[in-house]
Amino acid sequence: MFWFLLITMVVVVAAVTLAVVGGGDSEVLPDAAPEQLVDPLPETRPVGQADVEALRLPVAVRGYRMADVDDVLGRLGAELAERDARIAELESALAGAGPADTAGRDGHDGYDGEAGA
Repeated sequence: MFWFLLITMVVVVAAVTLAVVGGGDSEVLPDAAPEQLVDPLPETRPVGQADVEALRLPVAVRGYRMADVDDVLGRLGAELAERDARIAELESALAGAGPADTAGRDGHDGYDGEAGA
């Protein structure tokens, strides 16, 4: 009886193993194609929050594909640097235009009427 159960168990384990592995010449599952970054960040317009939220980086065997991550981070870094420069430019223009603009509103143009002293 013991030998019958042992042989039956070996046959069942072998059948399950063959079913899982594929056990034939035909492939059960096709090889997965390597993932590529399909829709990178837009090149024709500035990157928005929705673009970053919709971005999905392809996964490789040991994490994310380094080249794709480097490209995305480089593009985001360039966008942020460009925006920071534009913000600094606008802030300096606003700070420079602020006092001159208020002088023009109250009717006083900064000239007090006296000729050089």
